[in-house]
Amino acid sequence: MRILLLGAQGQVGQELQVLLPRVGELLAVGRDKIDLAVPERLYDLIAPVQPEVIVNAAAYTAVDRAETEPELAHKINEQAPTRLAEIAQSLGAMLVHLSTDYVFDGTQSHPYTEADKPNPQSVYGRSKWLGEQGIRQRCEQYIILRTAWVYGQYGKGNFVKTMLRLGGERSEVRVVEDQVGTPTWAGDIGGAIAALLQHWFTADPTARADLAGTYHFTNRGVASWYDFAVAIFAEAQSLGFPLQVEQITPITTADYPVAAQRPAYSVLSNSKITQQLDYLAPHWQQSLRQLLQALL
Repeated sequence: MRILLLGAQGQVGQELQVLLPRVGELLAVGRDKIDLAVPERLYDLIAPVQPEVIVNAAAYTAVDRAETEPELAHKINEQAPTRLAEIAQSLGAMLVHLSTDYVFDGTQSHPYTEADKPNPQSVYGRSKWLGEQGIRQRCEQYIILRTAWVYGQYGKGNFVKTMLRLGGERSEVRVVEDQVGTPTWAGDIGGAIAALLQHWFTADPTARADLAGTYHFTNRGVASWYDFAVAIFAEAQSLGFPLQVEQITPITTADYPVAAQRPAYSVLSNSKITQQLDYLAPHWQQSLRQLLQALL
């Protein structure tokens, strides 16, 4: 199986570079080779590769900056995935696309399932939701994987690395406590994608149609950003990270104004993917410990 991975230098993309060669022949490319900000060039770059699977781990993820750069956000998150779906359809390929909890408004009090109606509240969320719709309308063989609160070993723009930096510089760190979700390690997301592809690849052609569709995947458990920060510092301290932080102060969303509205509740239900793969995701605290050990 020939797999083309887009966004190879991102948090999930770098994990997939390790995991996907176990599934098939991998060609991994970054933005320097294939730039989703130029969707009109995608066919000419992808068609010669003749992939059987296209995995799109690239996205515009600057949630607040998207409010002032809506055109670029929609090019990368809406127009490019829609074009990828058209390309996959023309090549007879499977498209795997990462999406987000931001497609929901966060007003529920129980985990969101794939059947719940999206209602994005930000430019970023709307661009991702429209990208999902473009894929569904133009491609028969697709997997859309929604996830949330992603952090990882690679890159620098994630919550864990930010907390470690602040905890090494300050005696007090203030963290929002009225937003609830599930911290999710990029390594586990990569593992879920690899497992879905392996499942799809080994299924007979008639069963493959049943595997296509939208899935939710996060680690297990629920936490606020404050809970997550407390766990990061406790675990990091036990592992010997150099920290100065002495106090972690809970604050409200109103105390920390940002440009884009965040979902107050963004817990995603893993029921569908768990049943499909017979796979139970690790608890977020277990994966956090694994990540911190890798960062030592």
